[in-house]
Amino acid sequence: MDISAAIAKLKTEPGFTENVGMILVHNGVVRGWSRANRENVVAVDITSDEERMNALCEEIQKRPGIFRVLAECRSGLLKPGDDVLFLIVAGDIRENVKPALADLLDRIKAEAVTKREIMG
Repeated sequence: MDISAAIAKLKTEPGFTENVGMILVHNGVVRGWSRANRENVVAVDITSDEERMNALCEEIQKRPGIFRVLAECRSGLLKPGDDVLFLIVAGDIRENVKPALADLLDRIKAEAVTKREIMG
């Protein structure tokens, strides 16, 4: 996902200026160490469930104050520094947008993405 292009396109949607006062973005990248034990990671094999991710986006988008939710996850063998997960949540005020992004991120990581770290 080209985040700048996605935001630019989002800004052209009818209702954007009337409903959006905040856009939050998450750009997850492959870490060079494991969260479990800080061991060096040389690659990560990512599998994403696009259908589940789309369902989660739709669910979060129904929340009060949320205008649009976008998500994209790269799958396959990725190395440290590679982009993995892009999330965009656009909505009215931070009290609605911040928790929506946090919930979306946590749920996608728990329900729609699996990873296998390759140590080296």
